[in-house]
Amino acid sequence: MTSERTTAIPRTAVPDGITDPVERARAELKATLLAIEVKGNLPRRAAVAAEKKVAQFKKLAEQSPAAAAAVVVGAAAAVGGVVWGFVALYTRKR
Repeated sequence: MTSERTTAIPRTAVPDGITDPVERARAELKATLLAIEVKGNLPRRAAVAAEKKVAQFKKLAEQSPAAAAAVVVGAAAAVGGVVWGFVALYTRKR
């Protein structure tokens, strides 16, 4: 009976069992560069966060349409307040 790994290794992990120091160094460098890419790719991270928020909102809208409507009204009021504030600052006489 052999035990096989049921979970996938993350792309940023160094696989076990590498005995050659050069191959191990290459694997560590590859994992480090992938980790830097994952953390440094801000547009991708923002897109993933936005997708999660949209999914959460859709779930909320299905469970409680009144709460979803309240969130939309609150967001619209916040955006309107920010725009009003900028316009008021811009048009203020000096």
